[in-house]
Amino acid sequence: MKIKNKNYSTLWVEDSKIKIIDQTKLPFKLIIKELNTLGDFCRAITQMEVRGAPLIGVTAAFGLALALRKDASSKNIDKSINALLETRPTAVNLRWALSYIFKRIKNKRIQDRAKLSLELAKKIRQEDIINCFKIGLNGYKIIEKIYKKKRKPINILTHCNAGWLATIDWGTALSPIFLANRNGLPVHIWVDETRPRNQGALLTAWELKNEKIPYTIIVDNAGGYLMQKKEVDLCIVGSDRTTSRGDVCNKIGTYLKALSAFDNNIPFYAAVPQSTIDFKIDDSRKIPIEVRSSKELSHLTFLKKKKISTGEIYFRNSNKFNPAFDVTPARYITKLITEKGLIEPKKSEIMKNLQK
Repeated sequence: MKIKNKNYSTLWVEDSKIKIIDQTKLPFKLIIKELNTLGDFCRAITQMEVRGAPLIGVTAAFGLALALRKDASSKNIDKSINALLETRPTAVNLRWALSYIFKRIKNKRIQDRAKLSLELAKKIRQEDIINCFKIGLNGYKIIEKIYKKKRKPINILTHCNAGWLATIDWGTALSPIFLANRNGLPVHIWVDETRPRNQGALLTAWELKNEKIPYTIIVDNAGGYLMQKKEVDLCIVGSDRTTSRGDVCNKIGTYLKALSAFDNNIPFYAAVPQSTIDFKIDDSRKIPIEVRSSKELSHLTFLKKKKISTGEIYFRNSNKFNPAFDVTPARYITKLITEKGLIEPKKSEIMKNLQK
């Protein structure tokens, strides 16, 4: 996608070096970082220099490939995979990507493992781009259908950041929006601020600005009010893990948006690549919900005199709890937008259409 009319992706290989955009500095500064060690990859994921379930999976794949350049023994494979798995527990793409590579290299000769793992990481990266574009095409049809009935700009509400910054390119929830805009459909996006890290206000709005798509940042709890006022035509969100029954685990606050949409008879879609579906879990209570540092609540990052600063906004020693995700039950989801089409959020349909 574009940054000041120049095309970028979130992670790429340049002269055998793996580079990323440090998303913790966006939108204030564009910082390109090079990841040289397994520790670099683990820190990049943990500290959210890369974030978004699909991108976390791709990053982990390249982290494993890099670790095997120095030591491709079975012992180091296990050690490296375990280190990467410990970085963030909720997004299933991470485990999926590592499992995908492990199954294909475990029985290969040690001297062949590093090269093959890098090839597989590159394949995962390329397939992520293709799948996100397909999600965009399938979601675009929904927006187009609504526009043909309404013949007015389509108001879409989204939560957190499920744009290209959460993937390699195109994104999941924003991919249909990007395609609608490029095909001349008038859209306006209600952008949830998405506390506490403000990924909507800082990242989604920035992506939309670069693509010249009209948007308005709103406080998280304004979504229900806008739905009551009939100012929202549909909601599209991403997913960090989707159960085999169609329950969607996404950024904290998603559940409340789904309840509001359901109460106001507004379509609520989740854009979900196949790699985000956990076919082993049908009980959403088994999804590990990441609880992050309370400092994300009490400290705010901002730009002051061209410098990125962090300031405390709570009184000290206040009690805080910071779960990063919640689960939206399948009954509140209109359909899943996948690379294979629109899927009913039901176990029978998911297993029939998406399980490989």
